[in-house]
Amino acid sequence: MLPRMWTQDALLESLDLALRTLTRSAHAGRPMPRMATSAATLAGSDDELRPEDRRLSGALMRVNHVGEVCAQALYAAQALTARTDEVRDRMKEAAREETDHLAWCERRLDELGDRPSLLNPLWYAGAFAIGLVAGRAGDDRSLGFLVETERQVEQHLASHLDRLPAADTASRAVVEQMKLDEARHADMAERAGAATMPQPLAWAMRVAARVMTSTARVI
Repeated sequence: MLPRMWTQDALLESLDLALRTLTRSAHAGRPMPRMATSAATLAGSDDELRPEDRRLSGALMRVNHVGEVCAQALYAAQALTARTDEVRDRMKEAAREETDHLAWCERRLDELGDRPSLLNPLWYAGAFAIGLVAGRAGDDRSLGFLVETERQVEQHLASHLDRLPAADTASRAVVEQMKLDEARHADMAERAGAATMPQPLAWAMRVAARVMTSTARVI
């Protein structure tokens, strides 16, 4: 028998989210972030990127896109297994902003003439499974997992801001807004009663993230 929260509607909603995520059908609810600059400069910014800078930006934004694919799966699974409506609503609220991130990364990859990871279905399935495990452990542990995930993502995005070409102001604006949003999601989970993540598990998450990001840069 399925758990009580796994209603037919909830399962169909999760399936619809997976299909929209993997078929590049996500739609942002907020405008794509742009740095304050003139329209003429903005229009010509990508054309002025050196080929090596364009390739670097494409690789980094592909990794960021994979992160957002995983975020969709994690939040969907954690919302599906949440024990209370309050936690479920918080997961869904954060997921809406993650959908913005997904759509922005997809658009930025298109603008750079690059592509998403070919392994996105695998990333999604793996993240969904992890989200189910975290959610079934209880709301406090699920929120703790969210906090650790978002803090690591925040650090990851900060490193990308250091590595993105200075001339790629479009990608930098997107990553900066994503970083702000991830920090707010972590703060929200902490206020909601997140349990502290055991250090061995946090370390394992960092190792898994390094494997994923290294692979996603090229595949």
